[in-house]
Amino acid sequence: MAIFSVYVVNKAGGLIYQYDNYVPRTEVEKTFSFPLDIVLKIHDEKVIVSFGQRDGIRVGHAVLSINGVDVNGKYTAEGKEILEYLKDPSNYPVSIRFGRARLSSNEKLMLASMFHSLFAIGSQLSPEAGSSGIEMLETDMFKLHCFQTLTGIKFIVLADPRQSGIDALLRKIYEIYSDFALKNPFYSLEMPIRCELFDQNLKSALEIAEKAGTFGPGS
Repeated sequence: MAIFSVYVVNKAGGLIYQYDNYVPRTEVEKTFSFPLDIVLKIHDEKVIVSFGQRDGIRVGHAVLSINGVDVNGKYTAEGKEILEYLKDPSNYPVSIRFGRARLSSNEKLMLASMFHSLFAIGSQLSPEAGSSGIEMLETDMFKLHCFQTLTGIKFIVLADPRQSGIDALLRKIYEIYSDFALKNPFYSLEMPIRCELFDQNLKSALEIAEKAGTFGPGS
């Protein structure tokens, strides 16, 4: 069981808080000789596999490191373009680690805004007036759970499909938001949440939810 991440989106669709609790990473490292027998391309400032799936390497996987050193987007740690580096026979044999790239801050902002729009569309598509909007989206790998407050703040949790107690967790996060963000005299409504007590209590709530699946009276 696992809770992957938490998002808080304001009523305008802006991401004001995001925390990655657990990010499963499937990574593959392999040593290659020249010439490279998979096809790479640049996409969104990352070098990804476009053709040549094998040995656990999948189309869409990004280059994460070269010879044990993490890359920086489309550049090696030394600032060289990865595609140019891999065209040089003198750099072989070379060890490349592949995996799913982490979402950038800009990508998280964009996804939060997109979900805000989908939530509104879901409300408008309802055959009955007063729909709550999207409360859950399910895939084979995770479930997205959403709780919207009366003031329009959305609390979103991504969790393992088998994880229980998410409804209680969402309301607990709302309670933490009310106690440690809204009551903080230095916090401005609708703005990013930067509060150590909020972080600490959120992490504690996630740990309790993962272990117990629910909240008791003292939680």
